[in-house]
Amino acid sequence: MLEGENVSDYRLSRRGLLVGAVGLGAAGVLASCASKSNTPTPNSSANPTNAVLTGTVSALFMKQAGYSEEHIGSMISAFTTKNPGVTIKPEYVPYEALHDKIVAAAPAGTYDLVFIDVIWPAEFASKGLIADISSRIPSTWNSDVLGGALSSAVYNGKYYGVPWLLDTKYLFWNESHLAKAGVERASLSSWDGVATAAKAIKSKAGIRYPLIWSWAQAEAVICDWTAMTADFGGKIFNDAGMPAFADGGALQALEFMRKTVVDGITNPSSMQALEDDVRKVISAGDASIGLNWTYMYAAANDPKQSKMAGKIAIGEVPDAGGGHISVNGSSALAITSNSKNQDAAWAFAEFVSSQSVQEQYVADSLPIWAASYESAAVIASAPNVVPVAKKQLANMVNRPAAAQYNAVSQKLQVAIQKALTGSVTPAKALKDAEVEVNKILAG
Repeated sequence: MLEGENVSDYRLSRRGLLVGAVGLGAAGVLASCASKSNTPTPNSSANPTNAVLTGTVSALFMKQAGYSEEHIGSMISAFTTKNPGVTIKPEYVPYEALHDKIVAAAPAGTYDLVFIDVIWPAEFASKGLIADISSRIPSTWNSDVLGGALSSAVYNGKYYGVPWLLDTKYLFWNESHLAKAGVERASLSSWDGVATAAKAIKSKAGIRYPLIWSWAQAEAVICDWTAMTADFGGKIFNDAGMPAFADGGALQALEFMRKTVVDGITNPSSMQALEDDVRKVISAGDASIGLNWTYMYAAANDPKQSKMAGKIAIGEVPDAGGGHISVNGSSALAITSNSKNQDAAWAFAEFVSSQSVQEQYVADSLPIWAASYESAAVIASAPNVVPVAKKQLANMVNRPAAAQYNAVSQKLQVAIQKALTGSVTPAKALKDAEVEVNKILAG
């Protein structure tokens, strides 16, 4: 446990997309967008037959991240104004309850549209809980939507959701700490450079533990390890859907992670920390470098929340031979298999994910649309974030698309924790985990 802090759920930290995807000028940009049109227009393909849509769409949303309930309400109002025969009934639950609620409600067909995390499509699709909407996806989305967003609800080459919330992890650092230690920003472009910079900061800037991570035994550590595995040129699962993490880039990434602990540059509390703890420690000036989701930029530069406001910078994740690849933290809206009103559910999902709608709510989440990152209004909303996001959001990797992902993740979390704390070597931890994961997959 970090001194003086309570560890919060890692998803709670991402509610910060409301404040974190944008800079201080966001409110003005949003007001400007809203003044142009209070009623967003859907994509032209939302109702291609021009049929009159009717009925009720019961939609289940995540309560604490991405678009606020107020803004979802505005989207619903705009949609129903254009489609008066449709009623949208929203329900909001915390992330921790979302997965189980979707599963429990499926037999009764309670919901028509559900918010799904990027790690759930394989499970939900294989269980027949969500509908294959591949035939509804416009071919233009292959070029118009950022690839990481488009892949957020894909399983076995088929689409099971409309991409909606887009997020990934970035590298954050304290510019003043780098300057005091005489470290050039360019050195942070590689993971070896990050380690070297941390050692310089430790010795010259007086920061005892320059690195802080969200490496608690939770999904958070899998997110960091997934990104770093890709950066080291490895994969967690191979293209055949089998474990590939016992050697290669995945092992190298874990060995690097452990070495930062051994070298005394990683805060030992990282093994109990989640993403918002990373934000808090860096914002307090007690650490210099860390990985986190988009929201951290604005939060760490907000004088009301941070002692280091104006000093925290954002960049792509470092390279270790595999590229500057981060982890996909996106989410989608999926139509349930038992829905009796799939056409209206699709029309609504496509409407709220459309470029015109998303650009009105940049403060809640960065758009999924490639063209949005050329928009003067979107860029002006977060001039230090959008150019970086344009690169990083197009260079992400998904966690394994396994129907038993939750069970697999839990085994990997335990293995990684053992390696990080030195209970076993990284090689043994991953080799042992490979045996356990293969048992899970064999079912």
